Amino acid sequence: MTNAQMTIQIDEEDRLRADLYNYLGVMLAGPPDELLLAQTAGLSGDDTPLGKAIGGLARVAKVSKPKPVRTEYNALFIGLGRGELLPYASYYMTGFLNEKPLANLRADMAALRITRSETVFEPEDNIASLMEMMGGMIVGRFGGAVPLERQKEFFNKHIAPWATHFFTDLQGAKASVLYASLGAVGAEFLNIEQEAFRMMTA
Repeated sequence: MTNAQMTIQIDEEDRLRADLYNYLGVMLAGPPDELLLAQTAGLSGDDTPLGKAIGGLARVAKVSKPKPVRTEYNALFIGLGRGELLPYASYYMTGFLNEKPLANLRADMAALRITRSETVFEPEDNIASLMEMMGGMIVGRFGGAVPLERQKEFFNKHIAPWATHFFTDLQGAKASVLYASLGAVGAEFLNIEQEAFRMMTA
């Protein structure tokens, strides 16, 4: 770790934003194990729409077991040939995989010095990776904390056009149980982010 990385100061609000992006990324990258389910069950919300969605997710997690959740995840995202949902920006924005939105994302990743992990084989425009990228930009995981204006640009280009639609689809998917509640959290959180970014120039 460099000295520059050690001295990055992140305020509490941004730390919480990054934590929620990272949590969504982890939950969407693969089915949660027993520890992550227990941590999810321990979450608490408040009376805001996001807080209520988090409380609902916690209640479902308390009665969820790893094996059924793994089956749910596979049905949603893997399936026989393909899952119920295709969680990729290219698909949601063009109807096809590996299209221009992916190329645009790769160009912006290069500009931000973000590289795909060697252990990840999914196209970079999948929802889990985009959540992880936003979390990393906020806390400086890719070299330095990215200014809010640049976060807004990335969000509006690569997430806002489709991700809330994806989270809404996740809530209504036939296989969704735990992930329906996760979809509610994701949709509420992205609505807050979109409004906050909009107000930056209001």
